Amino acid sequence: MSRAMEDILFGDLNAKAQAITRAVSFAVAATLIVALVLVVHQFQTAGQFAGRLWEFFAWKTTWAFLAKGLLGTLASAAAAAVIALVLGLVLLIGRLSPMRMVRWPAVAVIEFLRGVPTLLLIYVCFLVLPSLGIKLSAYWMLTLPVGLSTAAVVAEVYRAGVLAVPRGQTDAARALGLSEARVFAHIVFPQALRFIVPALVAQLVIVVKDTTFGYVVTYGELMQNAKVLVANYRSLVPVYLAVAVLYCAVNYAISRASRRLARPVH
Repeated sequence: MSRAMEDILFGDLNAKAQAITRAVSFAVAATLIVALVLVVHQFQTAGQFAGRLWEFFAWKTTWAFLAKGLLGTLASAAAAAVIALVLGLVLLIGRLSPMRMVRWPAVAVIEFLRGVPTLLLIYVCFLVLPSLGIKLSAYWMLTLPVGLSTAAVVAEVYRAGVLAVPRGQTDAARALGLSEARVFAHIVFPQALRFIVPALVAQLVIVVKDTTFGYVVTYGELMQNAKVLVANYRSLVPVYLAVAVLYCAVNYAISRASRRLARPVH
């Protein structure tokens, strides 16, 4: 890369570029504020902020019902995340294997799971497996497809981290007489994890969001319970606003936890 190109991509902005950046940022912020005001106005016109649509939030039973759905979401997301992280590592090892008989099936599984929508995998568990005599609970009909679908993406995230580790690290470890397995387990993979923490967090957030497919199998997760409240109280906007806040809180907690894990140990 030439010096001029480096200056363009990574150098400090000059006064004109800074002015343009501020102007664009202001225009985008103003547009978003205007859009938000219009949305709120439409909700107000439709009567979605009427007190009768919010009063049931003062009841303990409402929050208990939402909390039950939130626990269902967290239970499914946690198990799906474990499946994804473990199976993703297995698929990574298979994909990096020098043996074609191991590498090709791993690649095929990764590409298949990446290409098939999560919702389709849920329908397979819900409609196809019972016809074959395999009966799963609603929990596993949601959790297993979400975990499998995410595992393929996680495997590729792992691989990107492994490829980002400097070649000299592995060469030095081999020069010390370490086996390939020990080089990977003690030198390469721990360093790769540091590179991919943000990407893994993004995938865990997606796992939480994918649990909203629980309506297909009538699993009692947060969104499913929210739909019950909407049907009972005819309160569309208030319920979904409350649910959105809960999802944001969960995803923010995941992000905060990841930052703690990514901190170097002193």
